[in-house]
Amino acid sequence: MNSLTLKIEALLAQEKWHEERKALRTIILESGLTEDVKWGNLCYTSEGKNILMIYGMKDDCALGFFKGALMEDPEGVLAKPGENSQAMRRIHFTSAEEIRAKENALKAYIKAAIEVEKSGLKIDFSEKENLELPAELLDEFAKNPDLEKAFKALTPGRQRGYNLYFSGAKQSATRRSRIEKSVAGILAGKGLQGR
Repeated sequence: MNSLTLKIEALLAQEKWHEERKALRTIILESGLTEDVKWGNLCYTSEGKNILMIYGMKDDCALGFFKGALMEDPEGVLAKPGENSQAMRRIHFTSAEEIRAKENALKAYIKAAIEVEKSGLKIDFSEKENLELPAELLDEFAKNPDLEKAFKALTPGRQRGYNLYFSGAKQSATRRSRIEKSVAGILAGKGLQGR
C-alpha cells in the first residue's frame, strides 16, 4: 500500500464525519477528479489544479471549492469560510442522508467547479496587494526599517493576515500591542499563525 492510500484511509477512518466523508468521496470520484491529501484533508484536483476538498469540522462536514467565489450558486448554499475569504466557498452538511439527498445538486456544483478551472478564470487577489496599513504599523516601520523590510518580504497572504489582525482592533493601544507581539514572527518570515 502506498503512502497516499494510507493517508486517505486514515482520513476516512476518522470517527467524526466518517459516513459524510465517504458519501462525499463517492460522489466526487465519479467526476473523474484525482484524489490526494493536502493540509490534512481529502483534496481533489484536475490536471494538477486544486478543485475542491472535504473538511471535517467540529459542528459539520463541508465540501470546499477553491474558486467557489467564481461559481454560480443556484441553490444558495455556497458560504464563505470566514468573513475575509476571497476565493473559497463551502457547502456544509450535518449528515450523510443530507449529502445523498443533494447528490444531483452536488454533482452540478462539482462539474461547475471543474469548468471554472478549465476556463482559466482567476480570482482577483488585488486586495492583498493594496493593503491600507494602520498608522501604528507605519510608525513602527519608521522606528524599525528591518521590520518594514521583513514585512514586505512576506507573501501577500501573510501580509494581509497581519494587516487584518492589526486593523481589527478598535483602539490604537490594542493595535500597538498586537504589532509588538507580532514583531518576532514578522522578522522570522512567519505568518500570523506562526507558520
